Amino acid sequence: MKLFKKLLLLVLVLACSCTMVFARGQIESLNDIVVLYTNDVHCGIDDNLGYAGLAAYKSQVEQKTSYVTLVDCGDALQGDLVGTVSNGEYLVDIMNKAGYKYAVLGNHEFDYGMPQLKKLIGMSDAQYLGCNVNHTGSGENLLAALKPYAIETYGATKVAYIGVSTPESITKSTPAYFQDEKGNFVYNFTSGNNGKDLYARVQSSIDACKAAGADYVIVLSHLGDDPESSPYRSIDLIENTTGIDALLDGHSHSVISAQYVADRNGKQVLLSSTGTKLNFIGQLVITSDGMITTSLVQTPLRDTDTVTFINGIKANYEAQMNKVVATSDVDLTIKGDGGARLIRTRETNLGDLCADAYRSLTGADIGFVNGGGIRASIAKGNIKLADIIKVHPYGNMLCMVKCTGQEVLDCLEMASRFTKKESADGTNAVGECGGFQQVSGLKYTIDTSVPSSVKLDANGMFVSVDGPYRVKDVMVVKDDGTAEPLDLKKEYTLASHNYMIKQKGDGFTMFADNQLLLDETMIDNQVLIHYITDKLGGKVGSQYAKPQGRITVL
Repeated sequence: MKLFKKLLLLVLVLACSCTMVFARGQIESLNDIVVLYTNDVHCGIDDNLGYAGLAAYKSQVEQKTSYVTLVDCGDALQGDLVGTVSNGEYLVDIMNKAGYKYAVLGNHEFDYGMPQLKKLIGMSDAQYLGCNVNHTGSGENLLAALKPYAIETYGATKVAYIGVSTPESITKSTPAYFQDEKGNFVYNFTSGNNGKDLYARVQSSIDACKAAGADYVIVLSHLGDDPESSPYRSIDLIENTTGIDALLDGHSHSVISAQYVADRNGKQVLLSSTGTKLNFIGQLVITSDGMITTSLVQTPLRDTDTVTFINGIKANYEAQMNKVVATSDVDLTIKGDGGARLIRTRETNLGDLCADAYRSLTGADIGFVNGGGIRASIAKGNIKLADIIKVHPYGNMLCMVKCTGQEVLDCLEMASRFTKKESADGTNAVGECGGFQQVSGLKYTIDTSVPSSVKLDANGMFVSVDGPYRVKDVMVVKDDGTAEPLDLKKEYTLASHNYMIKQKGDGFTMFADNQLLLDETMIDNQVLIHYITDKLGGKVGSQYAKPQGRITVL
């Protein structure tokens, strides 16, 4: 029914060839103040409405009132190839074209590292806001251009914009980016004290804005409303402060046209969020009589100048796919000598490389990458960006979790349940499983004479192992080469991606409820790029000439 309603609504929009405004928020006067807002675009430059639709609608609104401000609530610069190839720079170019005035840092704005983020902020025409972002180190503050808030004057009315970034940024980006060369954290987000420190910091900014004459206070936040984000959710912030008139939110990809949340004094505060990838444009209207409304907008309009601009960007990044980013002394393959695909049934040298990338970048004890997520080989010689993207085309996100040795063993058993003694019947692979794990930090044997006793539910999801394990002699291998038997009761850190750890991809349920140490911090192809360029110095050497003997099949 929900899908039918959405399709019907889309048909009506297209049939009418007019803009649709959902819920309240109509513009009624030349003196109305209109704040257009986006969140979690994640490089969706022409997805759904696209930036061309946003630009067209913004132009339409500017014909109705002189007071129009476009803002973004974070996670705009990362999420697809256009971000990867330009380290976010193409997104800044497009946002400048659209005319953003203010923006906040989502956790994924940090994914390119602090030096690049400094550059991106400097390139942006928008003023980035962040009242709770702190630098405590003795070196350069690479986020010095951030302001806690800004006050915009519209005729005789002053509207304050306060920026708030999620304290989850440290674990939902890459923790090392917030540390100095000694491993000390030098950036923080005013977390701690069960949220009270954050509330107090935002309250001080509200009070400062009021003292400066602000008539209205709008918070631009990247906090979200996911229960696991408590006590740093947008509703937590509203409930523990006073003086906010509206909060425009991001982070959880929630679609909220207009929700009222009571603040600490019982005043109703508007909360709104647009979803993700420009499926809606948010619109906040302050009328001359002080009425504040929020709504979500869809439009069939497209600004042709912006379409042309974006097409030029796309042509540029498609050309950049041929840029050489590294070299390899060896062929890195997903196949065996006979040409059969082995990545889903045996260890391969490319599988070793990909798993090492996950473990190295996180410092985890163990790294897992499913063979079904490693899609192409890399030939000896120059490695182009396109070659890396072809290896990991899905955009899975790096995660790290705490797990027991028993869960590791169950994962390996699930992954090896189809494995056969022979890997191919000539040129065709046999015994394949998309969830077959390429591993780092482990060494073990698969005894194919032992029938699999993995029990699955009706949907193919892992339930248990009901008999002898075919995975045997599992050793945990440390960086210095020493190894010790896997302790089934011991806790380990495991790096993989959201597809397996969070989404139960390929039926792997054993990690879904475990404590996340890193949550969707980097796209899989970026993980591989960073490992080769940063850790290996841009060159894959002879250590990856062949599989390293991590998985033995009997």
